[in-house]
Amino acid sequence: MLLTPDNKLKKLIIIGDRVLIKPQHADERTSTGLFLPPGVQEKERVQQGYVIKTGPGYAIPLPVENEPWKTEEEQVKYLPLQAREGDVAIFLMNSATEVMYEGEKYFIVPQSAILMLEREEDL
Repeated sequence: MLLTPDNKLKKLIIIGDRVLIKPQHADERTSTGLFLPPGVQEKERVQQGYVIKTGPGYAIPLPVENEPWKTEEEQVKYLPLQAREGDVAIFLMNSATEVMYEGEKYFIVPQSAILMLEREEDL
């Protein structure tokens, strides 16, 4: 299978409440002008980037029912995440795990470490 920029991340599966984020360069700004002040970026306690993929969400176990006439179903349901693909996320670096994939740097971040999301939506 030939990997193109469009499909190279399709085979990645993000687990649970985690989010895959591609970091922005320090001098980048979003289309609405959101940017981190240089003092915050230098400390690297907070970072921003684009949400590339999200996990299914928070696992919620289903109650066990022993009813023989019911078919076997999935034993876990998921509460979806607030983060969506394409959002700009500002997150805490101390909770992020840096990974390299196909020569590019990404962060895997639990949703609880995301401080704010910026989403382009038509109102």
